[in-house]
This record gives sequence, structure tokens and C-alpha cells, in this order.
Amino acid sequence: MNETIAALSSGTLPSGIAVLRVSGPAVADVLTALVGGVPAPRRASYRSIRDAVGALIDNGVVLYFDGPNSATGEDIAEFHLHGGRAVVAACLQAVTSVAGVRLAQAGEFTRRAFENGRIDLTAAEGLSDLLAAETEGQRRLALAEAAGALRMRFDGWMRRLTDIRAGIEAAFDFADEGDVGEDAATRSDSAVAALLAEMRDDLAGSHRGEIIREGYRVVLAGAPNAGKSSLLNALAGRDVAIVTPVPGTTRDVLEVTLDLGGLPVRIADTAGLRETRDEVEAIGIERAEAAVRQADLVLLLTDLADAADVGTAMTHVKQLRRLPGEPSSTEGATEVLLVETKADLDPSRVPSSGDGSAVHRISALTGLGIDALLADISQRAERAAGASGSSIPIQTRHRAVISEAAGLLEAYLASPHMPAEIAAETLRHTSMALGRLTGQVDVEDLLDVVFSRFCIGK
Repeated sequence: MNETIAALSSGTLPSGIAVLRVSGPAVADVLTALVGGVPAPRRASYRSIRDAVGALIDNGVVLYFDGPNSATGEDIAEFHLHGGRAVVAACLQAVTSVAGVRLAQAGEFTRRAFENGRIDLTAAEGLSDLLAAETEGQRRLALAEAAGALRMRFDGWMRRLTDIRAGIEAAFDFADEGDVGEDAATRSDSAVAALLAEMRDDLAGSHRGEIIREGYRVVLAGAPNAGKSSLLNALAGRDVAIVTPVPGTTRDVLEVTLDLGGLPVRIADTAGLRETRDEVEAIGIERAEAAVRQADLVLLLTDLADAADVGTAMTHVKQLRRLPGEPSSTEGATEVLLVETKADLDPSRVPSSGDGSAVHRISALTGLGIDALLADISQRAERAAGASGSSIPIQTRHRAVISEAAGLLEAYLASPHMPAEIAAETLRHTSMALGRLTGQVDVEDLLDVVFSRFCIGK
């Protein structure tokens, strides 16, 4: 925090405009060295930018933001230059030649904003998600998180815990006072139960956040030559997978990501499921089975000419989805959608799964049924991700901390006769756990992980 950092913040060069940011205590020295003085705060100035010997680097716009009311909480300078590599390199060289200035590390600008109280940890994670957003759904989610939607919810939980603790501590600190209600413990139990219910609801819906951030996972499964690779190419609109009449061509999991209704949908082509003595193909089949186990939706493809194998293939896929410890009759938690391929070879055939499963008939060659299949996948992905107006889904890190806090509240409610002092201490530990969500307490071990996800210059 005693050093001044600098970096290109505007992305890949060359570009029309390049923005170089500087933050820290030596910003005034940098401005004086490069443009001859410190411009008025928050006003754009067109300046000649020069190096240490006075040679002209470029003419551009310079901005100065005085701390603490800046993005990082420190003094900041921005140089808006022409986006040539040589121009940016010369300006960076001039900036870092000023005493106390060095190149920034990944995420260091945002980390300083966090450490100076400009943002909390959930907002920093939201900014990271916003930079990585590729779909409209990801953008909306990240923007809400960066704007403080999660922080407000988590802070609300902590305020309620503080109120509950205050009532309990008042009950045992001032037990002889007549204005302290004897039913404080009963009231706190109901309040704790209500808070615990909210945490459980968030944990139950946590998979929604994974779908929006990481994508709805769709796996193409079936026997060799069922048309999986052809379908993947048709959905991607390009040749992603090799398609030949030779069975067993696909040996690894190939994946493309589609934007369906603002949600990322990851579609994976896998090796054909069959018995084999080929060692390489066997490894591919193992990976295919692993992908089926992790899928949100399995498209079970079958060639119309081999329709007799549908029942066997369906049983195999559902068995793969069986959860550990469940009986073999359990079908697992995923959805399995039957897709009959090569419909152009027999356009008059009426699809029938035989077991009531949903059926699509498609032709990767002519495009028959592809739009209907995509619409079905999109609806299932939207349903899995939850309604667009629902609360912001939590991240994996949040889930771990909320699980810990919920466990403490469950222990509190499971021991209704615990001494008031221990009850208050249990709730204090719960508050400390929740404090890690926004970065208020005990987060040093998390900071390097969180901010390393950012690009340099952010």
C-alpha cells in the first residue's frame, strides 16, 4: 500500500485508444513528471505526455481522481493514449521510472479498492464475474452482485444475529431487572429458526448460480455412430468434431458453449457407449460415463435403424446417473431426453420411446428438428437456473461459509437448554462466519485466490 502501481487497463493492443492507470501515493509525482503538473480533479485535460528527458511520447487525455473518493480509495491518474504497442510501452516505461512506482499485479487495483473500504468482497467477486461474462444472464447476475445485492442480504443476516445476541446477553446481564422479558430465549429461538430457514433456501438453490456462471451441462450420449458428433457440429454451426462412418472415432469429450436465452449451455460430445477391448477407446468411454454422471441433461441419441437398442441404452444412462447408495431401480436426478437421429433417412416414421420419455426426431444433415430441440434445451436450462426475478444465486465460496453458519444455528436450536452465555457465544461464532462472506473478518487466506482471477490492470 506504500507503493504506487501502474498498468494498461484497456485490454489487448493494438487498439484505437489505450487507457493506462496509476494508483497510489506517487500519482502527483507521475503527473508532474509526464505532463508538467496535476490537472484539476475529475476534469479531462488534453496534454502532451513526455518522458524523463522531455521527449514527446504521445498527445492524449489525462484524468486525475483524488482519494479517498476514487475507485481504489487512493489518488488515481489515467492516461488515454493512442493504442499502439510502442506508445503504451514508452508511457509505461516513463511512469515506472518515477520513484516508488511499479507495474501492478493481477487484480491489484480492485484489491486496493477492497482494502480501502470502497467495495466489499462480494462486490469484488461480482466485478470478476462481470469481466468474465459471455451471456446476458451472466452479465445481469454479475452486475447485481457487483452493485451489492449479496452484501445487503448477508449484512441483513448479521444485523438480525446481532439483535438476537443483544436480547440474550441482556437476559443474563440484567436478569434482575424487571424490564427484561423472561421470554427472550423463546423469541430468539423463533428468530434463529427463521434465519436458518433462509440460509437453507439459499443453499438449496445454490446450483442455480453454478448454472448461470459455469453453464447448463448437456451431454450427448449413445452408441457409436448414433450421430452425436454430427449433432454437435450442427448445433455449433461449424466442424468441431470429426465425422466418419467408422465407429469409435470420438475418443475424448469435445465441448462447445451456446448462448440460449442469455444462459450459457455447454454441450459435450462423448465417445460411443459400448463394450470394447481397445484401450484408448475404453478410456474415452470412461470419460463419457463421467460426463453423463455430471450432466444436467443427457441427450440419448439413437439411430433410427438401431431403435431396438433404445431400452438398453436408456437403462445404461440412468444407471450411470444413480446416486451412491440408491437402489438400482432409482433413475437419478438428471433429465434424459431421447433423440432419434438421421430422420432424413425415414421421414415418415413416428417417434416413440416406448417408456414415456420425451422424444425428438432430428436430422443433422437437413436441420430437421434442430430448432425444436434447441428450444427444448433452452426451456430446461431456464427452468434449472430459476426465474430471472429471483434473488441472486450464491457462489461456491458463499455456499461453504453459509453451510458452516447454518450448522452453528442448527446446533443452537438442537440445544434449547444451553446456558445463555454459551448460546450467545454460538451466535457470535455464526456472525464471524458470515463476516467472511463480505470480507469483514478472517479473509486473508482468501484474498490471493479471489483477486488472482482478475486481469492485470483491474
